Amino acid sequence: MVGLLNRFQDLLDRSRIFDFLPLLALRIYLVPIFWMAGSNKWSSMDSTIEWFGNPDWGLGLPFPTLMAYLATLTELFGAVFLAIGFMVRWISIPLMVTMIVAMVSVHWQNGWLAIAEGTGIFATERTEGAIVRLDKAKEILQQHGNYDWLTQNGNFVVLNNGIEFAATYFIMLLVLFFFGAGRFFSLDYWIARGYRDNRR
Repeated sequence: MVGLLNRFQDLLDRSRIFDFLPLLALRIYLVPIFWMAGSNKWSSMDSTIEWFGNPDWGLGLPFPTLMAYLATLTELFGAVFLAIGFMVRWISIPLMVTMIVAMVSVHWQNGWLAIAEGTGIFATERTEGAIVRLDKAKEILQQHGNYDWLTQNGNFVVLNNGIEFAATYFIMLLVLFFFGAGRFFSLDYWIARGYRDNRR
């Protein structure tokens, strides 16, 4: 029995020749997220700066112009660096900081859920109230709108804007910080390999 288990473990161990694939997948997944976030900020930079700085309806951050440009450029360069696998461990650091700032300043007060749910361990009074309103909105649309057409490409949901997505991205970046860009499909791998080869 032990011998059989060892053989199965050996098979699992051989799968490590593909250990670059999950790191590549994490990078590819994160690229459009940071590119779109940075692009949206860049396309309306004045509004972004105002949102960063305004204490009444915005984030109320200090040095809003500097912070807005830092966040925007981090996301844009981060997307490019992740795409080509360049300086991935280094760029993960400011991207993680950006996610922490987002979690604390934007999402924290909304709880965990990104999409509102009425039940479950993460449901709150806020999300339960959102579901009541969502049900009422659906009822109105079913009576007065073409509901089948409206929901043909997906269901209506309420964005709760909790920390769920930002926390998930942070964890993905944390993996990249510790394990890097992965082999073969990254500039980091080829630069490190060339550097090591040249040292011999």
